[in-house]
Amino acid sequence: MNTLRRARNALAAAIVVPVAAFGLAACGSDNGSGGAGDGEITVAATSFPDYVDPQLSYTLEGWEVLWNVYTPLLTYRHKKGEEGTEVVPGLAEAMPEVSPDGLTYKLRLRPGMKYSDGTDIKASDFTYAIQRLFKADSGGSVFYDVIVGAKEYADGSADTITGITTDDETGDITIQLTEPNGTFENLLGLMFAAPVPPGTPLDSDATNDPPPASGPFMISSVDAPRTLTLERNPQFQTVKDAGAEEVADANVDKITLVENKNQSAQVTDILQNKVDFMMDPPPADRLQELRSRYSDRFRMEDSINTYYFFLNTEQAPFNDVKVRQAINYAIDPEALNRIFGGRLHPTQQILPPGMPGHQEYTLYPGPDMDKARALIAEANPADRDITVWTDDEPDRKRIGEYYHDLLTQLGFNATLKVIAGDVYWTTIGNQSTPDVDTGFADWFQDFPHPDDFFRPLLHGDSILPTNGNNLSRVNIPENNARMDELLTEQLTDEGVEQGYADLDKSYMEQAVWAPYGNEQFTTFLSDRMDFDKSYHHLLFNQDFTSFALK
Repeated sequence: MNTLRRARNALAAAIVVPVAAFGLAACGSDNGSGGAGDGEITVAATSFPDYVDPQLSYTLEGWEVLWNVYTPLLTYRHKKGEEGTEVVPGLAEAMPEVSPDGLTYKLRLRPGMKYSDGTDIKASDFTYAIQRLFKADSGGSVFYDVIVGAKEYADGSADTITGITTDDETGDITIQLTEPNGTFENLLGLMFAAPVPPGTPLDSDATNDPPPASGPFMISSVDAPRTLTLERNPQFQTVKDAGAEEVADANVDKITLVENKNQSAQVTDILQNKVDFMMDPPPADRLQELRSRYSDRFRMEDSINTYYFFLNTEQAPFNDVKVRQAINYAIDPEALNRIFGGRLHPTQQILPPGMPGHQEYTLYPGPDMDKARALIAEANPADRDITVWTDDEPDRKRIGEYYHDLLTQLGFNATLKVIAGDVYWTTIGNQSTPDVDTGFADWFQDFPHPDDFFRPLLHGDSILPTNGNNLSRVNIPENNARMDELLTEQLTDEGVEQGYADLDKSYMEQAVWAPYGNEQFTTFLSDRMDFDKSYHHLLFNQDFTSFALK
């Protein structure tokens, strides 16, 4: 899952200063004997986080790790199911005071809190984080340009974001918006908005040099893309002492994340207690074994996501709607479901089940290869050379192979390009990367609002130089305007959910994507772990604070 208006190499003169060192946590018992706040565990990842930086990370792996490292002013409740999608106070003392016109948000930072390196957490650090979000070309910046002055700051015509004022003495933070925004409390709960010290460089090595932490864990070492280590944040007690009750504490002292591209080997390592948790679901050929023999430590989990193939609408052959519609007719979701081992709910739309505004429909019944070939014959594209992109995770590679074969059957000269999952999103999200025609994509909800499945993925303003998520490079002015209009209203207002359902269908009439399903996730733990305590969060996947040894 995964910037903006200026190249990063132009940032050095902005507000870059040396990064502050972060302290190492004092470890408790590491004998694996268990108990609350005791012991060390190992987690396996098929791909490494894209960044270990709250303003830049925008992948499933990154957010799963960073949620409990960087705490924003608001956060999400540490609960499974829908309870976990509730926004609650984090570093702020309370939920914001919002003006009657919806344009002004006032919060107060809790006093006395410190980052993991001992630096005081200050109200002005929030301003710095939002500035950094824009200057670092973050994919998340598209959500926050509703703040007064953000666009001017991003394009270099202003030296600060005028819509944010702070007082470090009182902890007061005031945010002015250009128009009401029905998602703004959600946005304040994302890591994009997590305060960082002003000593954090804008142009830092965001893969190996993380900022100091404000959550229960800190990243004590990184060797990307092989391993990283989370340890208890030695200053987290200052956050708890300040009254941040909704920010959960850790139950283990240390988590070591290791990359392993072989998911079947990950399963075996868990069965042998060499690894305690795998972030990705097991491969299809091992699902039945785990369901039948290990139900005491394996379960299926709900997840809100959409899998699709992106289609670059800016260039041939996918700048022709008939070609894009042909792809939608040709795809066989059931064939793809076999790759997932039956964990895929077939679909053909943008909004997934469980997301407000979802109304199931089918515009392109199929698979219908005859209809697809007829549409391509009508379009008669002059350019039939296509590069198909996917990553090297086993299931993604098989998805790419299926799609490559399908395009070949449709008469295209398709070339399959498989690259490392660790760099996949940053590569295809960079407009300087050549031949990004079409390929594998998915999107897991950032927050429980349909705007999250439209704005970063389909709004014209989200066609960014780097770290972009509008991979199809869609820019439909009337849809942009309707999206912006819907955002000024509350989701509970009459007609708003229907408006998002209509927007979904409008985009799919233009076949800007080729969606094919929604994935069900899993939890699988070693038998050293307390299975009942550990849970899957609807927004951030496994909650690392819920990990506990027996």
